[in-house]
Amino acid sequence: MDFIYHVEGGDFTNAGSTSSEVKRMLKKLGVSPEIVKRTVVALYEAEVNIVAHAYRGDISVNLDSDKIHIVLADEGPGIPNVDWAMQKGNSTASPKVREMGFGAGMGLPNIKNNSDELNIQTEVGKGTTIDFVNYFNK
Repeated sequence: MDFIYHVEGGDFTNAGSTSSEVKRMLKKLGVSPEIVKRTVVALYEAEVNIVAHAYRGDISVNLDSDKIHIVLADEGPGIPNVDWAMQKGNSTASPKVREMGFGAGMGLPNIKNNSDELNIQTEVGKGTTIDFVNYFNK
């Protein structure tokens, strides 16, 4: 099963709606609560990153019998230093985003900690693609 969702940068009102929908879907399919939780945490963090940092993005969700594969591709500023951004507490969020309670610098570390496989492709001035997989029976 494949699903595609569109996310608009700056749309904090709907931030997290894709992760909520995926959570409902995984629960209906009987995926273990542990995998549901890990997947939704990683997806929520990546979804909020699009809202907080990019102009827009698309989320592709592929459900297989043994895994969930999620790709988030955005059009935005890109990540100048992925190694730096992967460290807890490092954030490039604007003061406005921080005032709303986002931008604590835990997004990418939480995505890494809650995915079985993670790949980040980024180009400054173009955007970022986060590609992660969680296996149902690992």
